[in-house]
Amino acid sequence: MATQDTLTGTLFASRYRVTRKLGGGGMADVYLAEDQELGRRVAIKVLHERYAHDDQFVERFRREATHAAGLSHPNIVSIYDRGTTDGSYFIVMEYVEGRTLKELIRSRGPCPILVAIAYTRQILAALRYAHRNGVIHRDIKPHNVIVDPEGVVKVMDFGIARAGPSQMTEEGAIIGTAQYLSPEQARGAPVDQTSDLYSTGIVLFELLTGAVPFSGETPVEIAMKHLSEVPEAPSELRPEVPPDVDMVVLRALAKEPSERYQSAAAMDADLETVAHGGHVPVETADAATVVLAGGRMADATAATQVTRRGPPGYPPQYEPISPRRRPKWPWLLGLGVVLAFVAGGWFLYETIQRQLEEAKPVAVPYVVGLQQAQAVNLITEKELVPRVRRVSNSDVEEGFVFGQSPTEGTRVDKNTVVAINVSSGKPKVTVPSVVGQSSTDAVAELTRAGLDTQIVEVNSDRDEGTVTAQVPAAGLVVLEGTQVRINVSKGPKPVNVPNVIGLPYDQAAPELKRVGFDVARVDVDSELAKGIVVDQDPNGGSESSKGATVTLSVSRGPVTSSIPDVTNQDVTIAQAALEAAGFRTRVVLENTDDPGFDGIVISQDPIGGTQAKAGSIVTLFVGRFTGTDTTTTP
Repeated sequence: MATQDTLTGTLFASRYRVTRKLGGGGMADVYLAEDQELGRRVAIKVLHERYAHDDQFVERFRREATHAAGLSHPNIVSIYDRGTTDGSYFIVMEYVEGRTLKELIRSRGPCPILVAIAYTRQILAALRYAHRNGVIHRDIKPHNVIVDPEGVVKVMDFGIARAGPSQMTEEGAIIGTAQYLSPEQARGAPVDQTSDLYSTGIVLFELLTGAVPFSGETPVEIAMKHLSEVPEAPSELRPEVPPDVDMVVLRALAKEPSERYQSAAAMDADLETVAHGGHVPVETADAATVVLAGGRMADATAATQVTRRGPPGYPPQYEPISPRRRPKWPWLLGLGVVLAFVAGGWFLYETIQRQLEEAKPVAVPYVVGLQQAQAVNLITEKELVPRVRRVSNSDVEEGFVFGQSPTEGTRVDKNTVVAINVSSGKPKVTVPSVVGQSSTDAVAELTRAGLDTQIVEVNSDRDEGTVTAQVPAAGLVVLEGTQVRINVSKGPKPVNVPNVIGLPYDQAAPELKRVGFDVARVDVDSELAKGIVVDQDPNGGSESSKGATVTLSVSRGPVTSSIPDVTNQDVTIAQAALEAAGFRTRVVLENTDDPGFDGIVISQDPIGGTQAKAGSIVTLFVGRFTGTDTTTTP
């Protein structure tokens, strides 16, 4: 098999035409390919050859295929096929055109709050389905969540998933990515669905703030923070995060599984509530307070009995104390004076406030990911001036913003220009000429140009594997990623070989040449007449390519021998000589009055020296002495 760095352009597993490499990880490489049977694009994950004999890696790879193949959900990447080829293990999965959440966070920073909630709810929908089917993912992180251009989230990589609660793959081992581990995973303890929800809470934290709650120099240092350190509320890093969103994140990050959300559905219900401007239930607020207090629910009960629960990280809201009643007449006495001052000062106040508002700086809104019209309206609403720059971008759909300056949150004077980069779609490239090249070279050149390839095999007089035509034609300017169809020769089209056995060679040869075959002649012994075709190769009725050679076996004619001359010999000796030469005999007696011819061959038919076929009858006329001249036939 070709090495993993040279799979591009090859037919993998006799079915998948590899287009290009999409990326690689610690244990496998991923390639974009086209399923030749179903005509769809797929992603093929191929385990690195160095792990092919490592039972632990192979088992993890097989487990990913096994568990993911049993899950069919709009928010889970589908598994189509799996197997081995030449000792390498592979998985064929749904190809999702998009970017991972990690790539989006790195390139764009924190998400808009409602977008972060929407992405997280789709992750929870996938987990709710997986948990209902007894599968714990155990490695939820932004790297394993991909977003397509329509905003649909797909969870992938069930590489360390297991059905039901279980220990880690190895006793006491930490499996997963340290920044997203649950405390029980850090301890190497059993995990359940709440472990996935803890990791989802960290993903939501990162979507909101652009950072993870726990970081460090080594995985062990990070794991210890998961076990002992109190997380910050997202609003401490990003003040505009609502208190109720803080509480959802903090409840998900409870150290004890029993104090977290107990199901993906429960966490999703709270996110749905806050997305519509509502408030989380009391149990979520209580759990969030306990997380910030660094203790269990029971330890914080006393501290919260005399107060009404407030948002985590905010002062508690004490129940109001009823004021003592006071006499009303002093208020009536001063009311006239107050009204006089108010009437005179109101207009002055309004003037000052208007001037202050006009001079007050405003925060630049976050518009990355919005359509151009929405971004322009949002900037204009903040009394800022939008300046649109249309720039091609391979990863962002046309009409959407992918960059802005100044950045979100920067406070500037009103009427400041905010420049936004709006995608004009994928870059345009010129289609190269690949006609006459080998299919491998053609695919490589088109890939370098940023184009996809569709290979169609056709019959042609060109050498097998040679590109005979392409669409679009060379020189045309198209969008990057456009599919170019190339026709690749699979040799001349086969034609039927005529059956010419039994025909004279002079007739058979022109017939074969007329339909495009060359003719070779071999003369053979045969009972048939000389010049008759007695056999052919290939056989009549079979298929062969034009220009191929048909070999004809042509009869030399029947085989003959010279008949011995046995006249004047004793009949017994004559018969023996003829039979030895391959002929049969017939005796005709002729009466003779000469005793010297008694038992002697007087004549023969055919005469001696004549050519005849083996097995022919030679008639012998033999004398019989009688004294008379009468001929008798026995």
